[in-house]
Amino acid sequence: MSAYIVTYDLHKQGQNYDCLVKKLKQYSGWFHMQGSVWVISTNSTSTQIRDDLKSCLDSNDKLFVGKLSGEAAWWGYTQVDTDWLKKHL
Repeated sequence: MSAYIVTYDLHKQGQNYDCLVKKLKQYSGWFHMQGSVWVISTNSTSTQIRDDLKSCLDSNDKLFVGKLSGEAAWWGYTQVDTDWLKKHL
């Protein structure tokens, strides 16, 4: 499995995030890092992830999906968060 970072901006005021969050939580591994930033673990490609999540977005929203290399550094997260990241990156 590979780890991907998923970030988004939903521009429409009052946008409903439920659809997007539900889809992100369906991946085999997921970590809600902060605000509109998630890390997911999956066998899907970045294109497949994007296409899966697009159904929750409006035409003026933004979505980025990038495969992570395994090298990362962070600060301020709990030990549980750190353990998840080390396991999936």
